[in-house]
Amino acid sequence: MGPLAGIKVLELAGIGPGPLCCMLLSDMGAEVVRVDRIEPSGLGVEKLPKFDLLGRGRRSVAIDLRKKEGAQTVLRLVERADGLVEGFRPGVTERLGIGPADCLARNPRLVYGRMTGWGQEGPLAHAAGHDINYISLVGALHSVGRAGEAPVPPLNLVGDYGGGGIYLAFGVVCALLEASKSGRGQVVDAAMVDGAASLMTMFYALRAMGIWTDRRGENLLDTGAHFYEVYETADGNYISVGAIEEKFYAELLRLTGLEGISLPAQMDRVKWPEMKETLASVFKRKTRDEWCAILEGTDACFAPVLSMEEAPRHPHNVARGTFVEVDGIIQPGPAPRFSRTQEEVQGPPPKPGQHTDEVLAEWGFRPEEIRTLHASGVVK
Repeated sequence: MGPLAGIKVLELAGIGPGPLCCMLLSDMGAEVVRVDRIEPSGLGVEKLPKFDLLGRGRRSVAIDLRKKEGAQTVLRLVERADGLVEGFRPGVTERLGIGPADCLARNPRLVYGRMTGWGQEGPLAHAAGHDINYISLVGALHSVGRAGEAPVPPLNLVGDYGGGGIYLAFGVVCALLEASKSGRGQVVDAAMVDGAASLMTMFYALRAMGIWTDRRGENLLDTGAHFYEVYETADGNYISVGAIEEKFYAELLRLTGLEGISLPAQMDRVKWPEMKETLASVFKRKTRDEWCAILEGTDACFAPVLSMEEAPRHPHNVARGTFVEVDGIIQPGPAPRFSRTQEEVQGPPPKPGQHTDEVLAEWGFRPEEIRTLHASGVVK
């Protein structure tokens, strides 16, 4: 049903951004087949696969990529695929015999998506790293945090997922669109360091304009401004306000009872700390629910700060179906939405190797070939 229905993608099992990319492709209707290891990966998903939510909506085959016959099996599958996604360090798939040259020789229309932290080349290309390292190198981590305090890692949303998995999915879909016109595949080099830098574009623009500084916690969107901040309420919960525009700020003042009081100008940065104390005192007078009754749904740019336990139950999220239940587990649903080719979660995460025989059969392997692969330990 989704806009990518009919697209076939092979996913070489990995962690983090690669699985997110393939979850997004699957949610949009692509048929994703994950190539898992024969032996347990050590990540724990084999024991509790139903909780591997990034692995939802695809089928799994287990292939021993260390064996020559395993690589040949993957290349046979490549012949019928539109795309392949892998997240190994540079050069690993080449050594296994399933690198871009090997795969494109079998299928010249193939889109070969590569997910790395540092990219396929450069001084750091072969170094180990994680999200926190990639966002450090592009100015993103330095910019997140409060004044006078250490930088705060924003979970692993900016590097792994925002700059990694989502950019890889975007790149794969772009290359698929181009291949539909040219008949030629290509390699998509998606690096988390590049994607995280791309996400910082607006802030580099603001800095060039002289209205953003490298002193974190003193700028418009980094908790420097009193009208773009998180405040504690009387019951120990928190609310957020983001009343940047003048008319929205006026509404915030009106609804909090500050309208008509002699206050500094909204953009008087020298007075921001003082105004932050004023608003903090005001919000401390009522509970979060009481402030929701006053501010939610207005143009004051307000929202309660909800936990993951609370978020799926919020009326707005319920009305939009933002969260869905699959196999008894509440989880975020597919995004974005389409008016005609409806997106959906295609099913729960598979057990590694759960669909080996049926996928091989559907993708062109004869029964005797499948039996031979089992007997030799190439598949499981």
